[in-house]
This record gives sequence, structure tokens and C-alpha cells, in this order.
Amino acid sequence: MKLKVLLFGISTDLTGENTLDLELNKNASVADFKDTLQRQYPKLTQLNSYAIAVNESYANDDTQLHENDTVAVIPPVSGG
Repeated sequence: MKLKVLLFGISTDLTGENTLDLELNKNASVADFKDTLQRQYPKLTQLNSYAIAVNESYANDDTQLHENDTVAVIPPVSGG
């Protein structure tokens, strides 16, 4: 299945991309998505944690993905 991926903050710096088209197996979960993304962009393992949103709603690792979902990678935000 094809997903549109949006990357924000440091995840953009680590991948060199701000949007991606990613192909995953049917019935993939957010955990599968993270594994695939980290294999393709190993620098993402430098992030201790990051949130995932699917179609503008926060998702956990068990969330099932569907064809044409939009998945956002949201790293921790710091400010001052």
C-alpha cells in the first residue's frame, strides 16, 4: 500500500526530506511503518522518541494503516 509521509523538525534534517511516498505491505501497522522508515533512513534511530499521526490524529504502534493514509513523523519539540 502507498502512504504519504510528512516529516517535521529534526526528522527533516535526518532524512533530508520533508515529504515521502512510502510503500508498505497491506495490513501494516504504525510499528511496521517505523521499522521500514528507520531501515530506509538509519539516522532516524538518533531520535529517542517521536510521535506518529495518521490522517491528523495521533496514533500508537498498533494502529493499522490503510492505502493512501497520510502519516506524520513528529519529533519532540523544545523551545525557550
